[in-house]
Amino acid sequence: MLVSWNTTNQCNMFCDHCYRDAGLKLSEELNTEEGKELIREIKKAGFKIMIFSGGEPLMRHDIFELGDYARQQGLRPVLGTNGTLITSEVATKLKEAGFAACGVSLDSLDAAKNDSFRKLENAFNLTLEGIDNLREAGVPFQIHTTVMDWNVGELEALTDMAVKLGAVAHHIFFLVPTGRGLNIEEEALRVREYEQTLARIMEKQKSVDIELKPTCAPQFIRVADKKGIPVRFSKGCLAGISYCIISPRGDVQPCAYLDLRLGNVRETPFSHIWNENPVLQELRTMDYKGKCGICDYKARCGGCRARAYYYSGGDYMAEDSWCLYRPRETKEQEAYGQG
Repeated sequence: MLVSWNTTNQCNMFCDHCYRDAGLKLSEELNTEEGKELIREIKKAGFKIMIFSGGEPLMRHDIFELGDYARQQGLRPVLGTNGTLITSEVATKLKEAGFAACGVSLDSLDAAKNDSFRKLENAFNLTLEGIDNLREAGVPFQIHTTVMDWNVGELEALTDMAVKLGAVAHHIFFLVPTGRGLNIEEEALRVREYEQTLARIMEKQKSVDIELKPTCAPQFIRVADKKGIPVRFSKGCLAGISYCIISPRGDVQPCAYLDLRLGNVRETPFSHIWNENPVLQELRTMDYKGKCGICDYKARCGGCRARAYYYSGGDYMAEDSWCLYRPRETKEQEAYGQG
């Protein structure tokens, strides 16, 4: 079980795809003591891994204190960052605070394209410097890439770069239209290319030792199965089942891209929201509609609930229309002339 806390909306970038629409710090973001109470509640709810993200979490003055507190509570703290603020001193502080790993964003091997997407001059070089500093400090890191129509051809080369840099994994994020991502929905991969890209990623996995993980693309489990590639993940879409997210102001959502506010931790303890909220209870039934409901991969894939919600016009239990797979039951119905 893992949970992500967007510790702040403040960010030194203004990325095209940001689901949080980050940039300026919001009024009434959770303070240090509220953050520690949240950490205690997260532990109480049974979570094991806590992601500190943003905005850019390194813009919080107390991020090292909060990470250390999470470690003291028995959680595994990790950082989601753009990497540009990781000086040698910051990397050492992350190590001393007990951060177990960092996820660092890098979207292209072309510095100009990467910097244009991230809206920060020299972002590419600053990110690479941050990665070097993490490696020198002994903090494990993985590379995060958001795949779009303009960088989809670079994925294998980005994986090779991740290997060269010493990353432990390369996680590839597929766009779900929310936040500023709504403005670039047309740049997302279409259905057939989405499937082909999953196949490419899983094929690349055969030739590298680091973990490749498509994110917001639960169908990768089916693709890996078909290719005989073992994966350590038992479930594709975790939203509301073993994952959720908390906003800078304390609002709880099933995932970053499923923009449903389930409650606020200032008003209701997080552990109560996690255990009792009816939306989360429904997601855990996995009583999906359409072909997701009859799919032989329902328990292991589940379809992307956020994408289902967006493209169905608001039904988070709808089928994920971006999946090309025809469930076995559908094939059997067609064979007997029932489809």
